[in-house]
Amino acid sequence: MNGLMIKALGFAVILVIATIAVVMSLDIKIVEEGTDGILNSILSGQAINLITMGGAIAIAVLTASVSVKYINQMKTDTASGELADDKWDGIGEYKNELPSGWAYSFLAVFMWSMWYGFYGFPINAYSQIGEYNEEVLAYNKKFEEKHKGADHKTLRDMGESIFLVQCTQCHGATGDGLSGRAEDLTIRSKEKILAVINEGQNALNAFPGGMPAGMASGADAEAIATYVASGFKGEAPAMYAVCAGCHGANGEGTAMVGPRINGFDISNTLAKGKKGLIGKMPAFNTLITPIQEKALTVYIQSLSN
Repeated sequence: MNGLMIKALGFAVILVIATIAVVMSLDIKIVEEGTDGILNSILSGQAINLITMGGAIAIAVLTASVSVKYINQMKTDTASGELADDKWDGIGEYKNELPSGWAYSFLAVFMWSMWYGFYGFPINAYSQIGEYNEEVLAYNKKFEEKHKGADHKTLRDMGESIFLVQCTQCHGATGDGLSGRAEDLTIRSKEKILAVINEGQNALNAFPGGMPAGMASGADAEAIATYVASGFKGEAPAMYAVCAGCHGANGEGTAMVGPRINGFDISNTLAKGKKGLIGKMPAFNTLITPIQEKALTVYIQSLSN
């Protein structure tokens, strides 16, 4: 063993010792207490920290050894063998076999990757993320059961809490939209409704292409915008029948056809997100429970009243 090899292996040893020292200082357990034998733990995929540390040590040692081996070999080897007929820009290629070391290394890594991917990786073993997800699901189930009969005041108070945490950053504490930064949830203005009638809209990414422009025009469009902005008070204009085909007679919306326009459409917006003036609101369909969605709807409807 020459001096270069000794130095490389020494560096690998120092690197391994330093890694172990850092891991131990972070109070990370290499082997969990109560494991039924280190070998059984490794084979079952439970000792994931030990497997990781072993892999790091092996990589450090192999990298140092292989690098030194081929550096030394480059000093003495000369190109030899039969040249292939094909050349690229005058550069030829020998018909030599792949070095056995590279072939065996590739085969070993491939076999290890198959074991790790199908068996060693702790898919079915304990994980902090898995435990957290299970706790969240259990809590949400308990929460839904507890509040399934909540009255209007409870839902409104709950919705206000959710709104202050999740929505105020864009919509403001009072729901006014922060001067155009986001939708103003306190009022459905006639001007905005008239703009949708005249220009069309697909903010909720509806199939097959949202609401087309020009479904009504002139005095009819003005009358519809006034009626919708008022909260559907009074007698509906005759031309509102065109809108009712998708949005419902009372503006309550139709599933898979048109969103609610009597107030604000919370369900579709939370499920799909919504294109806005300055960007797109993300979907919240996996972040809140059905009861929380109902509570948020109650609170936002109260803002527009």
